[in-house]
Amino acid sequence: MIKNLFYRLCFGAIALLISFNLLTGNVLALQVSDIPDLAEIKTLTDQTWVIDDSEVLSTSTKSAIVSKAEKLAELTGIEVHVVAIRRIDLGQPASEFTAELFDKWFPSEAEKANQVLLFMATEDHRTAIQTGAKVKEVLPNSIANSIADETMLYPARKANYNQAVNEGIARLEAVLKGNPDPGAPLLAVEETETSNYATREETESSSSNVVVIILLILATALPMATYYWLQSQP
Repeated sequence: MIKNLFYRLCFGAIALLISFNLLTGNVLALQVSDIPDLAEIKTLTDQTWVIDDSEVLSTSTKSAIVSKAEKLAELTGIEVHVVAIRRIDLGQPASEFTAELFDKWFPSEAEKANQVLLFMATEDHRTAIQTGAKVKEVLPNSIANSIADETMLYPARKANYNQAVNEGIARLEAVLKGNPDPGAPLLAVEETETSNYATREETESSSSNVVVIILLILATALPMATYYWLQSQP
């Protein structure tokens, strides 16, 4: 009888932990399929330059993005879209999510050509960028990746989201207008050279591993503790 109860507790604990993980880790995470098409977003908000589902960007930041994006589009023909959401699936790289959203919004190469998508997941402290073929002619991948991985990522890690977006847009704007790249912030360079910060990929992988390890420990420890407690009962 005790053995049967022990097995039930084991399966119950595992099921409970899996359910808890799903509720806390995946339900709150946004999928690309959850994000409307640009046409629908424009109908709802009258613009597609900044989509702030995270609700962390200030009114002044959003106004500045819209103003700069509109002027850039008029001057260069390049359209910049900033997307800020709370979180994505823990195991999905931000670059992959951004690429999928880019494909959804701009299905053909012609549609992608003059587009830039700056992405930030605020609760995950993750950033990414996607650019079209015409954009790459003036904005090389090395600079684009530096904008996402240094200019935006370092402030985002400290929850300075408005700073991350404003500085990312400012650097992007300079390069797209044909001016010299101002480069990554000095702080980002210093931290890259001297700190022990993990890379974005290392952070994402480490977070996933920690969750799995904790779940495995709990799924083993809870039934075992219950079993020994039952054994000790008269």
